[in-house]
Amino acid sequence: MKNTMKHYAGISVVLLIMFTLAFPGLSKAANDKNYKKEPTSVIDLKFIGNLNSQPVFQLNLQSPDADEFTVIFRDQYGNILYSDRFKGTSITKKFILNTEEIGDEPINVIVKTKKSNKTETYTINRNVSYVEESVVSRVK
Repeated sequence: MKNTMKHYAGISVVLLIMFTLAFPGLSKAANDKNYKKEPTSVIDLKFIGNLNSQPVFQLNLQSPDADEFTVIFRDQYGNILYSDRFKGTSITKKFILNTEEIGDEPINVIVKTKKSNKTETYTINRNVSYVEESVVSRVK
C-alpha cells in the first residue's frame, strides 16, 4: 500500500511540473493581482471583391479605447495617393482602387495608431492570371 501511495505522489508531482511549465502565463495571471493585459489595436486589410472591374478592399480598425488611425495609400515611388484620419473604437472603411490610373504597380497601405504608436504596412500587388481547368470524372 505504501508503494502505491509513493507511486501516485510521484505521478502527481510530475504532472504538476508539466502543467506549470506548459502554461506559465496562466499561473502568473491568476496569481498576480496587478496583472494587466495591454490593450491592443487590431488592424485588418483584406480584398473583398471587384466592383466594375476595380478591386475593392475593406479596412477594419478595432481598438478597446477610442483611438485615432491614420491611413495612407502610397505608390512604389512614395507618392501619396490617399490619406485620411479616422477616430473611434470600431471603424470599417471600403476602398476602391482605380487600376486605370495606378496601373499594375504595387501599392503600400500604411496604418498608424496614435495612442499605441503602432504602425502596420500592407502591400497590394495585382496579379492577373487566367486559369484553364480540365476535370476528368468517372461515368458509372
